[in-house]
Amino acid sequence: MKKFHQILKKIFFLFIVTLFISSCADTWDSVKRGMTGEKEKSTDEFFVKKKDPLILPPDFDRLPTPDDIDIETQEVLGIEKKLKETQMSEEVSTSSSSTEESILRRIRKQ
Repeated sequence: MKKFHQILKKIFFLFIVTLFISSCADTWDSVKRGMTGEKEKSTDEFFVKKKDPLILPPDFDRLPTPDDIDIETQEVLGIEKKLKETQMSEEVSTSSSSTEESILRRIRKQ
């Protein structure tokens, strides 16, 4: 009788272990893959994709250089200076004219 209880305990234990393993996995194939360590056939998120070498843009020669920017800022400053001078001279002659009106007059002259 004692041997029967031991065998019954072993069978019950194996049944519980089998039930536990099958409940943790989708199918027996997934249990087999887990036990053998077989990798899934999917994309690897750590895979480094080889990139093409760097190339110059097509209009690289036409891009502005820092010297060009300095020239443009000097031109803008020159225009602002001229505007201030014309504004000062017009303020002296007519005190009621605004900057906008002086710019419009300047544009009409050209």
